[in-house]
Amino acid sequence: MDDEARYQVLRNDEDQYSLWPAGHEVPAGWYQVGKEGTKDECSAYVDEVWTDMRPRSLRERMDAKQGS
Repeated sequence: MDDEARYQVLRNDEDQYSLWPAGHEVPAGWYQVGKEGTKDECSAYVDEVWTDMRPRSLRERMDAKQGS
């Protein structure tokens, strides 16, 4: 990644995050979250919001087992 480039933060249906070059077409299955900036700014945002690295489907299965 180019430290001078602009990036946007993407999220998929499993609540996983990725940095993507700003202005490029978003890949299928990924969605913009509204954060754009430098690599460091976007990485800091992801570190702040992505506190549970487990995919959403796994979290939901684990939560369902605990509720049983």
